[in-house]
Amino acid sequence: MSIGNKGMREPLRDLPIKTAERGFYSGFNVDVTVTGKLAVGGLVLWAVAFPENAGSVLAGFNSFILTHFASWYILVMAAFVLVCTGLALWPAAGRLKIGRDEDRPEFSNFSWFSMMFGAGIGVGMLTWAVAEPVYHFKNNPDVIQGLTTAGGGDNILSAFKWSYLHWGFSAWAAYAITGLALGYFAYRRGLPLTIRSALTPLFGSRLSGWTGHLIDIVAVIATILGVAQTLGFGVEQFVAGMARIGIGGWLLNSEGTASATGIIVALLIIMGASTLSALSGVGKGIKWLSNLNMGLSIFLLAFFLIFGATGFGIRALFVGMWDYMLALPELLFTVYRGDGSGGAADKLESWQGGWSVFYWAWWVAFAPFVGLFLARISRGRTIREFVLGAVIVPAIMCFVWFAFAGGTAIDLEMTGGAGGVIFGASDGGKIFAMTHFMLGDVLGWMMAVVIVVLLMTYLVTTADSAVLIVNTINAAGDEGPKARPHIIFWGVALSLVVTALLLVGGLKAIQTAMVIGALPFSLVMVLMCIALIKAILRDSIRASHGEQATIRESGS
Repeated sequence: MSIGNKGMREPLRDLPIKTAERGFYSGFNVDVTVTGKLAVGGLVLWAVAFPENAGSVLAGFNSFILTHFASWYILVMAAFVLVCTGLALWPAAGRLKIGRDEDRPEFSNFSWFSMMFGAGIGVGMLTWAVAEPVYHFKNNPDVIQGLTTAGGGDNILSAFKWSYLHWGFSAWAAYAITGLALGYFAYRRGLPLTIRSALTPLFGSRLSGWTGHLIDIVAVIATILGVAQTLGFGVEQFVAGMARIGIGGWLLNSEGTASATGIIVALLIIMGASTLSALSGVGKGIKWLSNLNMGLSIFLLAFFLIFGATGFGIRALFVGMWDYMLALPELLFTVYRGDGSGGAADKLESWQGGWSVFYWAWWVAFAPFVGLFLARISRGRTIREFVLGAVIVPAIMCFVWFAFAGGTAIDLEMTGGAGGVIFGASDGGKIFAMTHFMLGDVLGWMMAVVIVVLLMTYLVTTADSAVLIVNTINAAGDEGPKARPHIIFWGVALSLVVTALLLVGGLKAIQTAMVIGALPFSLVMVLMCIALIKAILRDSIRASHGEQATIRESGS
């Protein structure tokens, strides 16, 4: 069927993906599921059986990617921010719904924000809201270029500017692009809620076969490695918290970090709880946990707002945000190149590889998981509402956390007499050291308990959401209940990936694997942007000719 004289065909509303009709893999696409399991299982076995070889090969790949693809990561993340901004401002696109015109949101705004924030970035707040401003206070590109002084008063706002860059609009734009593309084609076109559906304007029905299978397999591997990165940080902090409250000292090694036993015990607790939650589904366990950790987050943030360095935090928030917004156009596109001299240019390139490029890879690896989850919980919302809710609001929440938690830490060290207690703690231990310094032994212990509980709810929410999302991809977009053995398998597999890589090379091994796994999915995300823009343009033309582009009735 064509529209007017354009000769434009109707949009693809049917993308059959073969799934098993019976047996152990009933309801799942065997090619995607088995290949994903073999890839993840192979990584675990390789890391355990040949740790030195695995570490060497991963490091080599990581060095190659940072050398040859750093500019790619920088520029694609800039593109995601521009596309999100353009779609929100474009009237014809902004008012379109993720779904049919009569669809209404399934979740309240509070639950929507809670699930979105908890799945997307919640764990990171408890580690990096304090640790990252402290790092950048000591060193950042402005310090390297001689524009500010390391550890000086003139470097405070610069520390927050760089922190906001990594946790602000860029991160959430990556999630939003993926979620928007998936939701648009799943709920407006009636296509399966899986990664391949977002590329139908480019590849059409070919995505029913191995072209689509490969895209979904890449998404599964990226998801597992991205979530493993988050769990790796979280496990270290969870063990530090358990030791802080007096019931996990035996989980630490002589260096004060998580021992092999500590890693295993922490993962057994976290992944056991997350698997049970995943078995209950999005509407029960995940929703309940998300609301709980949002409530605890508000309590902890209120503590920093009221009893922390409030004036310092307000300045860091508003002036820091202003500096970030003014610098953002330049920061989005700046690629540092070394000259081999060991001078400032090489230091800038090294800093960007260790910070910005690493973060952009992390957010890309997290995007299939968070994006599909955002699509799942955002049906019935307009594109403009989705972009504002999924990019602006969570980014501002991150800014508030960094300003008042990180700002309190810096202020206590500069003027509050902390004497290195906070700066000298491990990344995960900084928030515990700070609250203990502020509150003393008894109240500090009580606050540590709250933080440990909050950390666990964030970790469980992240892990169980990831397990459900991986199974949704493997089940060709089926959002219904998944077979229990498959939920348990991916819970165990995720635990083994984290354990194997932590024991082989610590967090560095997980970071390396994640940067490698994110690269192919970054190309998929670029194609998603192109496909989404193409679909919206064509739907606008169809609408101008009175033709319907959405599914005609629920479930059709």
